[in-house]
Amino acid sequence: MSYLGVGVSPGNVPVYHGSNLKVVDRRVRIAELVLRCLICGLAVLAAVLIGTDTQVKEIFTIKKEAKFTEMKALVFLVITTGIAAAYSFVQVLRCITSMIRGNVLFNKPLAWAIFSGDQLMAYLSLAAVAAAAQSAVFAKLGQTELQWMKICNMYGKYCNQVGEGIASALMVSLSMVVLSGISAFSLFRLYGENKGKNSSRW
Repeated sequence: MSYLGVGVSPGNVPVYHGSNLKVVDRRVRIAELVLRCLICGLAVLAAVLIGTDTQVKEIFTIKKEAKFTEMKALVFLVITTGIAAAYSFVQVLRCITSMIRGNVLFNKPLAWAIFSGDQLMAYLSLAAVAAAAQSAVFAKLGQTELQWMKICNMYGKYCNQVGEGIASALMVSLSMVVLSGISAFSLFRLYGENKGKNSSRW
């Protein structure tokens, strides 16, 4: 059965045909490109903010420098955001190339590879942000039971810049989650398209 250019497969999955399919795919590709550019920029910003953040304090004539390498969670976050930026940059080039060539649709192996990569990056970025946020809470509030000091009382500038980096990384992780949904749609739409073609034969 078809209605307004939309076919319904036996599994009640909407399948778009003809020009409607091209319009939907183009909008999805544009949204994907914008998201990937946003992720790339925010990931670079997060890595730079945290990676270049330092502050020196003199405590009893002893100079102590605070930097991200002293916290494993921040090291993990910098590495993860760097990987996310590089991955997104490659995907941006792929999106631009496919749009220039006019290859809107892609094959299933490529769709599976993109879907798996987006899923992996989403999980990695969320884990890195969660670990960094927990460390930031300890640095801000301390832990009296373990006699951990409130580090941010001494290194205020350092903590503020780390907080900005974590906020940028959080935006990266949330954008990666949305992007994973888009890549999932692009992947499983290919299977819906095949169902529509098979049902039309009968």
